[in-house]
Amino acid sequence: MKKIVSYFFVSILLMGLLAACGTSEEPSSNGSEKKESEKKTLIMGTSGDYPPFEYIDTAKGDDIIGIDIDIAKAVTEKLGYEFEVRDMDFGGLIQALQSGQVDFVMAAMSATEERKQSVDFSEVYYTSKHMIISKKDSGITKVEDLKGKKIGAQLGSIQEEKANELAETVEMTVENRNRIPELIQEIKAGRFDAVIIEDTVAKGYLDNNPDIEGFTVEDADGGYAIAMPKNSELTADFNKVLKEMIENGEVDAIIKKYFEEQ
Repeated sequence: MKKIVSYFFVSILLMGLLAACGTSEEPSSNGSEKKESEKKTLIMGTSGDYPPFEYIDTAKGDDIIGIDIDIAKAVTEKLGYEFEVRDMDFGGLIQALQSGQVDFVMAAMSATEERKQSVDFSEVYYTSKHMIISKKDSGITKVEDLKGKKIGAQLGSIQEEKANELAETVEMTVENRNRIPELIQEIKAGRFDAVIIEDTVAKGYLDNNPDIEGFTVEDADGGYAIAMPKNSELTADFNKVLKEMIENGEVDAIIKKYFEEQ
């Protein structure tokens, strides 16, 4: 009888120990790992040919870096999302957004009225100007000098719209290319008389190519903003964080950092 009672108490003790092991810290560790793995990744669409906003510096690696990348990373981190960059041609970004290939777009994209019909935009975080670039000593120093010339612009950009607008008052031919380096190469090859590029982007090319020159034209319409699908739940959250970053100086600090490196 004593042996039976002893076995009974030993069994109870073993069950207690097993139960204690089952309620150790291991489940909470698994729970936190699960929570981390379930963290949603937002995909940002961009066109990595537009320094200092998005570009690849081969001296620093193969990743796309720039103003837009740093701002996007800060916003998504503050909202608790993982962050991934997808590079594509500028002209296909809106379509990629509408088809769900990307969650948002940051590509030095101006929030024009026409684009607002297709996508929603955040607060404007940067306002730019246009610049006309041509070969040095081309004689092109003002808009009127573009008469009879062939002008290049990036496909789908606000500069392409501006070039077509200028063509309504100055007789000239407008052609597009997918990437900014292509536009610069077309000038050098003599296939374009001039190209129209955003002024801060143009500055980098002017500094590195002494055989080209340029002049600034009037301010671009709208301003650079984050594009999201129509009625996206992200818009309000992105706006709140971006506005805070603009007000506390974080956005200006990022912009200044990259402009000083140019």
